[in-house]
Amino acid sequence: MKIATILCRAGTMDNYAYIITDEATGVSAIIDAPETFPIVQYCDEHNLRPTYLLNTHHHFDHTDSNLDLKRIYNLKIIGAVYDKHRIPGIDETVQEGDIFKIGSLEAHILKAEGHTTGHILWYFPKEKVLFTGDVLFNLCVGGLFEGTASQMFETLKKVKALPDEVLFYPGHEYTLQGADFAAGHCTDESTLRAYFKLAEERLRQNLPVCPITLGMEKVCNPYLHAETLEELQKIA
Repeated sequence: MKIATILCRAGTMDNYAYIITDEATGVSAIIDAPETFPIVQYCDEHNLRPTYLLNTHHHFDHTDSNLDLKRIYNLKIIGAVYDKHRIPGIDETVQEGDIFKIGSLEAHILKAEGHTTGHILWYFPKEKVLFTGDVLFNLCVGGLFEGTASQMFETLKKVKALPDEVLFYPGHEYTLQGADFAAGHCTDESTLRAYFKLAEERLRQNLPVCPITLGMEKVCNPYLHAETLEELQKIA
């Protein structure tokens, strides 16, 4: 799997869109559509014509360019059945337990309530890659716009159950926003220093901080430390 990270809404919401390509078949898919120009520019420069657009949830900063990209590439928009009435241009739906194929790649769908009630994660177990949308960010999590703390707790349990070597790709660049909070709660200072060093080096080069392994995130992200709902609520 080849993964391109595209910064969108730079300087305002700092969204990430991703373009994944199955190198065995050449089939490509966009994950979330915050802004048309940066995505199309990358596709033009790399001679890509995506077949699919995979949405994590319905929020405008992840779906604003759905219809533009559908018109330009005649692609199919795939989203959660729970969000089917709120995702612009949706063609096909998926739900927890489904496997969606992009060429020879297989995405396993995980329902991920909390940030919204229809959020899903796109997980590629063979490649050990997870796209988390607005559920999990570097050193923090997404706010509860629709769901409850209990739903978010159950979602984070699913994330923590995934292998430590999985690389996760979030929907925004929020590392700096989460850094101070993490510093006040993480007791593994050596791992946190390594995390901060990696983040600083990548940001200095104008590169995204992602991907980070879930193993490192589990150690450094305070929200992933909670073993009970009550602990999560205290952290939040």
